[in-house]
Amino acid sequence: MPPRAEPKTAAEKPAKKAKSSAGGGRKKLSAFNKFMQAEMARLKESEPDIPHQERFKLATANWKTAKENPRAAAA
Repeated sequence: MPPRAEPKTAAEKPAKKAKSSAGGGRKKLSAFNKFMQAEMARLKESEPDIPHQERFKLATANWKTAKENPRAAAA
């Protein structure tokens, strides 16, 4: 068997690369996604008995006329 190598000291070890913060994390939410998060929460609070699918249909219908929708102002 070959002899064991001596463990390297901190001075001999190569420095670890620092993780860059650029490009990491979550994507920025679009206006539609921000609206849908808020609208789904609002609808869930105001009408807790309706199923998720119906709530989603209401939220998308509300998006068509929402002030946050950039296309609603043009139409």
